[in-house]
Amino acid sequence: MDSPTATDRQFMRIALGLGKRGQGLAWPNPSVGCVLVKDKTIVGRGFTQPGGRPHAEVIALQKAGEHAKGATAYITLEPCCFQGKTAPCTDALSQAEVARVCYAITDPDPRVAGKGDKVLQSRGIATSSPCLEDLASYDHQGFILARTQNRPKITLKLASSFDGKVATHSRDSKWITSQEARSRVHLLRAKHDAIMIGSGTALMDDPMLTSRGLGFNHNPVRIILDTHLKTPLKSNLGQTSPDIPTWIFHKYGIDNQKVKKWTSRKAKLIPCKTTDCGHLEIRDVMTKVSDLGITRVFCEGGPRLASSLFATNLVDEFICFNAGKALGGNALSSIASLGFDLVKAAPKFRLIKFYQVGGDAVSHWRPVF
Repeated sequence: MDSPTATDRQFMRIALGLGKRGQGLAWPNPSVGCVLVKDKTIVGRGFTQPGGRPHAEVIALQKAGEHAKGATAYITLEPCCFQGKTAPCTDALSQAEVARVCYAITDPDPRVAGKGDKVLQSRGIATSSPCLEDLASYDHQGFILARTQNRPKITLKLASSFDGKVATHSRDSKWITSQEARSRVHLLRAKHDAIMIGSGTALMDDPMLTSRGLGFNHNPVRIILDTHLKTPLKSNLGQTSPDIPTWIFHKYGIDNQKVKKWTSRKAKLIPCKTTDCGHLEIRDVMTKVSDLGITRVFCEGGPRLASSLFATNLVDEFICFNAGKALGGNALSSIASLGFDLVKAAPKFRLIKFYQVGGDAVSHWRPVF
């Protein structure tokens, strides 16, 4: 295995950009990007298709045709080497007679995990890795967590006033942020496999949780954490559940008639463990979400759900939209009590991105462990 060059990094950036196109569509598979290069010219490109198949390598090889012979393949994840619902990508690459494969990171799936690299080398194909490992690990974080921790990546989004409030004392919350900010949120939703809220948000806001005004039709799975199954069937979520995937996580022992009414509207009902306080056990919920194939969750829950995620160290990215408004001390805080007494006990995050949308400030944060 050789070390990646500056040229390798240049083409890998293109592959990473391609991989982003499939985010929110490729689950349960990772959204991989692939570029085939021959004589410093791109001859084929592809990314994982909706539903996870065909794989990026197959698409790129099909587009390259006979030009794939002797080319270098730049792939954002180690090629698979096992027979699943499709043939191994290592077979496709070797049959096309590519000369070299440069991949960003090793696949954490134990069925691959370095074996793909060995298969390629055994067939006379040179390999090079890692290449732009940090960028690829960020893009594939949901898939990595699913394979290593049996949970999805969780991105928590909060929209608040600049003093950290999400509603007035009378619980009025529409609209704190600008129309431009809300449009950006719709785009963020579309890049995730699922959107998650708690029952409080479902009852107070009666949201649709769809991706609108983007010029394409894609709605992620809608996840509602509703311990007692209180969300009304006449709500926007209930009225649209036959057309948009809707999963409701609730406690065991819910009245069977309630469950039947929701399942008759094509909703998926998933019972989960509860804590001593009677709330859903958030880690059990996330395990079940992962078992159902979801790798990237965009959480738009209220203060209590946000607090639960912070308290269990399940926030992998925190996106905060701050409006130029102050709601005051008697308004509803964006995060409920976390229960610590000392500042040093607070969850720690580092700023990774900051920009303006409309009149609002947007900051992206990642945890510091």
